[in-house]
Amino acid sequence: MRLVASDIITRYRPSPCDLRVWLQSRGEPERKPTEFEQVLYRLGERHEKAHLATLGTYTDFSALSEDERIQRTLAAVAAKVPVLYQPTFRVLQQVAGTEVEIVGQPDFLILDGDGYVVRDAKMARRIDPDNHPEILLQVQLYGWLFERSCGAAPKALQVFSGTEEIVAVPYDGGAAALAALERLLVVKLLQHEPYEPVGWTKCGACGFNERCWNTAERNGDVALVPDVDQNLARTLNAMGIRTRKELLSAFDVASLSSLQRPFGKGERRVGKTADRILQFAEALERHEEKVLAVPAIPKLPNFVMFDLEGMPAHLDELDKIYLWGAQVFGEKPSEFMPAVSGFGPNGDKEGWLAFFENAKRIFEKYGDIPFVHWHSYEKTYLSKYIQRYGDVDGIAARVVKNLLDLFKITKESVILPVPSFSLKVIEQYVGYKRQQDEFGGQWAMARFIEATETSDEGKRKGLMDEILAYNKEDLEATWAVFQWLRTRAAAINSPSS
Repeated sequence: MRLVASDIITRYRPSPCDLRVWLQSRGEPERKPTEFEQVLYRLGERHEKAHLATLGTYTDFSALSEDERIQRTLAAVAAKVPVLYQPTFRVLQQVAGTEVEIVGQPDFLILDGDGYVVRDAKMARRIDPDNHPEILLQVQLYGWLFERSCGAAPKALQVFSGTEEIVAVPYDGGAAALAALERLLVVKLLQHEPYEPVGWTKCGACGFNERCWNTAERNGDVALVPDVDQNLARTLNAMGIRTRKELLSAFDVASLSSLQRPFGKGERRVGKTADRILQFAEALERHEEKVLAVPAIPKLPNFVMFDLEGMPAHLDELDKIYLWGAQVFGEKPSEFMPAVSGFGPNGDKEGWLAFFENAKRIFEKYGDIPFVHWHSYEKTYLSKYIQRYGDVDGIAARVVKNLLDLFKITKESVILPVPSFSLKVIEQYVGYKRQQDEFGGQWAMARFIEATETSDEGKRKGLMDEILAYNKEDLEATWAVFQWLRTRAAAINSPSS
């Protein structure tokens, strides 16, 4: 049995999952890397090489075979070579009663006085037990491999982070890393695949997403029921309740409400969400929708559809919105009004100010019109940008005051036979069809990174036009769901209802 340091990353990314470890150990095919994943790989490689260039003369083992790298690494450490790039270690070790081969390849070994610093380059900007425990475990494993191979503990363990800072990693002699490997080994040795509840957000970026999602749908997995969280799905599975039918047979509202499942460091009852869970399960079983209440949509002639596209902090120097999309729909519709950040050093602020002007024009023409958005993202980032750049004349605060969360309205008013209340799922349910073949937040981020990096203005314009088209369709999709909900309100309020 062979364990490699990257197995730890496999379990944690894009989200913690034992099943992914098990599938990879059996050579199950994954989908090809997405455009976004390829961009991340390229950025990570560039980050690593940029740091390497600051370390002076180095010995590069990256082009050698594994056996050659291991031999040359040990010889170079014995000879006190100053900097080693892509060194490799391999150790035989008993783990959980099984002899395993453990292999690791840190990015750098750097001579510091009489010892070596083990250092890895990572794009992550927050490296701590809460945000990236897998990075700490992987680097700690490198430290243990170094000590076992070279006969001395590393001088230090470090990560060159996405903020271009050197982050110290504590060394515990490899205890935590070996415990993590033992868990991985137990999973790999299982004869049957472990249960892992699917989730729309959790599984979206995984290479086995289609495989696992199709299996869950085919089986009627209880994890596909909205409001059944991961801990509840695991609790039900441990009780032998794996499908929606079994859930409906085993529980009524009172008994499901009293069921305890893990929550934080303790346990918590399912509580008041039990009723909705059972209604969702029944809707999925019968392929029927149910209107719970009149959707809380104000009776106004016009509404702004509002959607943002952003870059997470680990891909940019800021937690950045690069496109503020808005368009008025209704009796007096407007043109699509995108506000795009610039590509220079002040680009982020330029995008904010452009949105500010768009919002000001909308208020001047339509008065206090609702800004309709999907979930909490828009509200969160409006607050961040008000703190970052201020709010002249209170325009942004006025937008915040007029926000209307269509996700919340939809969730409170209808029970739908769908596994997720993602906009992409609901828009398909109501019949909205996009014109673009490729779309999605990660796809748009990949396009924006390409646009940022190119010096070809024609190519940049083409890339940004694709992103703008995607954002425009997001607004149209939001409007389609909005109109669909209004038809449900009209049906409830009709005299014949």
